[in-house]
Amino acid sequence: MIRLLGIDPGLRFTGWGVLESEGNHLKHIADGVIATDGDESVPLRLKSLDDQLAEILARYAPAEAAVEETYVNRNATATLKLGYARGVALLAPARLGIPVFEYGAKTVKLAVVGTGGADKTQVGLMVRRLLPGAAQKRADAADALAVAICHAHHRATNNAWKKPV
Repeated sequence: MIRLLGIDPGLRFTGWGVLESEGNHLKHIADGVIATDGDESVPLRLKSLDDQLAEILARYAPAEAAVEETYVNRNATATLKLGYARGVALLAPARLGIPVFEYGAKTVKLAVVGTGGADKTQVGLMVRRLLPGAAQKRADAADALAVAICHAHHRATNNAWKKPV
């Protein structure tokens, strides 16, 4: 059995989800959302994100982490801020020697729903079906659990060919 952490990074809201995987069996452990204060400066928000991720890593002690890859949108400033948050999400587990893997949104949706074009509602429904008891107060938490599920499936099917970043 291996404990996995999924992270859906964002500067305002970062979703996280922890599950245990043994073969094709998945068990929900915890999930939540890290919120940063929009009135704070970006460096202070990144520090808050890092501090909170460090607490989650210490509390749940995952063996591996998976982070959703950044997509580029029309708003360059928003994309840049997302990139900052993603950098923290990649660094926090790596700092502890935890291997970190990356998955694109389409790959995650394909692994969880069966189609890369699934919407957030479909992802949330499948996450709840695959992980009974997952609270998922926000879509960000469901997305993070979906990233963890995607990584678990890739590990179970020996497609863990992706090297950690």
